[in-house]
Amino acid sequence: MKRTLTLGLLLALAGAATASAATSAPAAEAPKADPAVGRHLDKLGFKYEVDEDGDYRMVFELADDRSQLVYVRSAVEDFGQHHVREIWSPGFQVEGDTFTAAVANRLLEASNTAKLGGWVKQNKTAMFVVKIDADATAEALSDAIDAASRSADAIELELTGKDDY
Repeated sequence: MKRTLTLGLLLALAGAATASAATSAPAAEAPKADPAVGRHLDKLGFKYEVDEDGDYRMVFELADDRSQLVYVRSAVEDFGQHHVREIWSPGFQVEGDTFTAAVANRLLEASNTAKLGGWVKQNKTAMFVVKIDADATAEALSDAIDAASRSADAIELELTGKDDY
């Protein structure tokens, strides 16, 4: 009985020490902005801010007094030998959880004719996403940003008539 009690006490103390170590572990660091993206944006003369996810957030002035929000993601995705960076621009937001068939079909049609990028559903928002090589030049990044901002703004104007993004 004494041996069982001692073993039980040791296990309880070990569990308490493990729980204490787990609660005192440092918090995960916030994602960091990729400095290579910042250098490209600086070279291009683009004004930006870095958001809480470490992504670069920009607002561009377009024709007809319109503006468009664009994100350049710092995270790099890998697929085989490819290292991909994404450029996102919102164009439409739905009230509920799903797009109507007419909106979804329109986004598919717009993706079909887009020369660079396509539409994705990100929660309640339709995002135009351009995927480029993570090591793309500043000029290629600028082209991707331009494609995202123009495509997203065109759909926003067509579907809503507003300039919310």
